[in-house]
Amino acid sequence: MIPKVYTESIDLGDGRTITIETGKLAKQADGSAVIRMGNAMLLATVVSARQASDVDFLPLTVDYREKFAAAGRFPGGFFKREARPSNEEILTMRLVDRVLRPLFPKDYHAETQVMLQLMSHDENVMPDALAGLAASTVIQLSDIPFEYPISEVRVARIDGEFVVNPSREQLQESDIDIMIGASADSVAMVEGEFDEVSEQCMADAIRFGHEAIKKQIEAQVRLVAAVGKKETRTYEEENHDQAVEKKVHAFSYQTCYDIAKQGLSKKDRGEKFSELKGALLAEFSEEEQEEHGKLISKYFSKTQKEAVRELVLAEGIRLDGRETTDIRPIWCEVDYLPSTHGSSVFTRGETQALATVTLGTSREANIIDSPSNQGEETFYLHYNFPPFCTGEARPLRGTSRREVGHGNLAQRALKMVMPEESPYTVRVVSEVLESNGSSSMATVCAGTMALMDAGVQITSPVSGIAMGLISDGDRFAVLSDILGDEDHLGDMDFKVTGTDKGITACQMDIKIKGLSYEILIQALEQAREGRLHILEKLTDTIEVPADSIKAHAPKMINCRIPNEYIGPFIGPGGKEIQNLQRETSTTIVINEDPDTQEGIVEILGTDQEGIDQVLAKIDALTFKPEKDEVYKVKAIKILEFGAVVEYLEAPGNEVLLHISEMAWQRTNAVTDVVNVGDEFEVKYLGFDPRTRKDKVSLKALLEKPEGYVERPPRKGGGGGRDRRGGRDNRNRR
Repeated sequence: MIPKVYTESIDLGDGRTITIETGKLAKQADGSAVIRMGNAMLLATVVSARQASDVDFLPLTVDYREKFAAAGRFPGGFFKREARPSNEEILTMRLVDRVLRPLFPKDYHAETQVMLQLMSHDENVMPDALAGLAASTVIQLSDIPFEYPISEVRVARIDGEFVVNPSREQLQESDIDIMIGASADSVAMVEGEFDEVSEQCMADAIRFGHEAIKKQIEAQVRLVAAVGKKETRTYEEENHDQAVEKKVHAFSYQTCYDIAKQGLSKKDRGEKFSELKGALLAEFSEEEQEEHGKLISKYFSKTQKEAVRELVLAEGIRLDGRETTDIRPIWCEVDYLPSTHGSSVFTRGETQALATVTLGTSREANIIDSPSNQGEETFYLHYNFPPFCTGEARPLRGTSRREVGHGNLAQRALKMVMPEESPYTVRVVSEVLESNGSSSMATVCAGTMALMDAGVQITSPVSGIAMGLISDGDRFAVLSDILGDEDHLGDMDFKVTGTDKGITACQMDIKIKGLSYEILIQALEQAREGRLHILEKLTDTIEVPADSIKAHAPKMINCRIPNEYIGPFIGPGGKEIQNLQRETSTTIVINEDPDTQEGIVEILGTDQEGIDQVLAKIDALTFKPEKDEVYKVKAIKILEFGAVVEYLEAPGNEVLLHISEMAWQRTNAVTDVVNVGDEFEVKYLGFDPRTRKDKVSLKALLEKPEGYVERPPRKGGGGGRDRRGGRDNRNRR
């Protein structure tokens, strides 16, 4: 039976279209669709369990995978199949998850899985920009409870003009790369990087992207109408008990308000709230606790949240006693770790990051190999969030998606100020040692100072700040430098990084509907003031990058070598280059430049003498004397008919100084003029086609003896005899 297929198109306004199709593939899923742009095709599906899980949250999984077959390629590695997701795939999963999750009912706890798979790749299409549209479409086509459709787009700015969903090539020319997720009414998520742009420019990019999203949502609505909207499934809702909720609120609210107003530390505040919760439980009998235990805890958290939010809105006082625009106390230190190439400690309130910098060759570049993107990064940042930083003990199970996301944000923030011409591969690692609010922004600050401490010539220092928002519809407060609790109980988590010139990166998650652009602009301006305050603390600690790298850090020299010399330099089986690395204690990497037909030689070593030896070896190998130039040589071997001499500026390059070129007078024996070890100058006469060898002369630098008569050139014959077989008369006066 031929399936009935439904299709809708989205016109991007510049000749490109996006089509969404359903009814042909994966029909056993609760919802399925194919999203196509050019030759790029994403298969999206969603399935949600009919029974709720025994948890008090939504167990939602968003999975995005790129199939190598989509690009006509084989997976790399020993096992020729796709394995764990790449960082790029994880980042796409996070972008979609952050927009979808808040739109499921708060009491919907059924296991739900959204799967997005790149089945066909187009090099002119970046598929991650289609993932949000694909996910929302399949949910709308299902009977899963969901508030309203959303979508996501990428926005770039090229030559002052905004572009929706640019190609990777176009993105190279852009000073903005921003992903926006939104509903028809409000923006829910923003993440991107910028080339030091203004706050107004960023807001304009968000507005532009939102207009494009509205068109994609309209297409989803049309498609669902054509297919026929399914009736939303019924599910087991959470139990509620108004009497219990009223009792919890009456007992706890004012005390929660008073505790929040005391401006305590995270630990002390936690102990106070725990004591209050213990007193609250004592108000219930054992039977009531057994029956309503989960509800009591839930209502207590709700009451606590209400009290803290009201304190901010009514009195402008925050959990740690600060006002809305205050930044927590900051202290910084650089060169903390003696053996690293660069290090720093950044502490802001109860958040602390220790950053290190390591310098290496192109061999240490981070290789990117995915179906939609191949290349390498010579600057990258890794972020680690161990459990002790929040006072917890839990198993370590590899790098989490959160660590990948936070590290990517910090990397994007600092990438924009890295020097264009740098011989090094640079790796920054941030170890979060304490966390109570925005460890990713602490990573940016620590990373900036560590780079400067390492002598990396960044164009400007970068600082970062996390902003929050609390609003009840009529009143609102924008919070600078939010705590972890303020992130949890607030309506916005907005991270902004930048220099004194402008924004370099941002990440924003909005939890309320209809955030106005006026509030957004206020948050951006308040964030700018906070960033500049933090930036001043950084530059008080280290004002400019160090003039040079540390003595124990590897020095890097780049030079070029013609392609024909690469083989002799490496030697058979790599013998020559391996011996040279051992002898000089250096690391040597050779990369071919296809544009110039030359090899780029990277020499890395801590000892300048070793680097100089490698350079001397290259100079010797590629040395070509110029005709009529004078060179200093050293005699290394005496022959009957001349001396073998070595160019002192190119050790290993030898040439024969013939006995006839040693003096104007007849030379009876080579040793009458030259002995082994003698150093002197010779003139390079060029290539002699008769002997097919280079020719040098000592006598050419000497004055001719008085009365010297040049011997007439021979008319024929060789070997020093005339045509009659007799010896010619050399140097006869």
